[in-house]
Amino acid sequence: MTKQDFLRRFIFEALGVRGEWIQLSDSWQAAKQYQQGSNNVQCLLGQALAAVVMLSATIKFKGSMILQVQGNGEIKTLVAQATHDRKIRGLIRSNPEVASGSLSTLFGNGKLVLTIEPDGSDPYQGIVGLDGSNLANVLENYFLQSEQLKTRLWLFANDTCAAGLLLQELPAQAHESEDWERITLLADTITEQELLTLDCESMLYRLFNQEKVRLFDAEPVRFECTCSRSRIARTLHAMGRAELEDILLERQNIEVICEFCGSHHIFDQVDVESLLNEYGIATDSQTLH
Repeated sequence: MTKQDFLRRFIFEALGVRGEWIQLSDSWQAAKQYQQGSNNVQCLLGQALAAVVMLSATIKFKGSMILQVQGNGEIKTLVAQATHDRKIRGLIRSNPEVASGSLSTLFGNGKLVLTIEPDGSDPYQGIVGLDGSNLANVLENYFLQSEQLKTRLWLFANDTCAAGLLLQELPAQAHESEDWERITLLADTITEQELLTLDCESMLYRLFNQEKVRLFDAEPVRFECTCSRSRIARTLHAMGRAELEDILLERQNIEVICEFCGSHHIFDQVDVESLLNEYGIATDSQTLH
């Protein structure tokens, strides 16, 4: 993990505005190495990973947040997940070559779903249409519609780095619209190159050197897949004996490949019988990474 793999939170205490900055390098490389697609498709995944970390940091919870976009266009599925302790993973599925365009053009008739899965509690889900030229615009619309919070995002990614900036009005506080407009106008001057290369302190000075800003400690972000043999075993168990036995009649083993991290999990006849009898507990057979 490099110095870039961090989330930084900051606040304009006198203005009722909070912000977040993120840069991903090693974690971005690890997350995308098992994904395919043209450069603009992979960069969209990088933007989504930066976004979901920042969005998850706007709430206090233990669990995970999942950002998912699905449609019937050239890009079929985009998933980005971040946990409360800043572990990320993601996937994207598309046609081999995808032309540039707005999010609605790329996904066709689709929607964005934001799911919060707190540990030990029922999940909460919000849905918004793909109105907007890019992912940042769609997420801004989501917050305005579902949370009634003014929110602005700037999201960029290239082959080596993914980065983001978020500004949001603090809830339940009285503040002047002129302050919000001034701060967002200043933030709008940030360039893609600056956001991808400047550290947080340099960016804040570049944009807001006339403002009083309090910057919080850096929070490391890293790639980590939550797949496991026991989780996969429970999924197989849910398929039922008949379907699993049909698969084993066609092939010697059941092989499951994680779409997020590329790990291979192989279940033979003995493993399948064990998980069917013991609800998800399978004896170790073979795991290939």
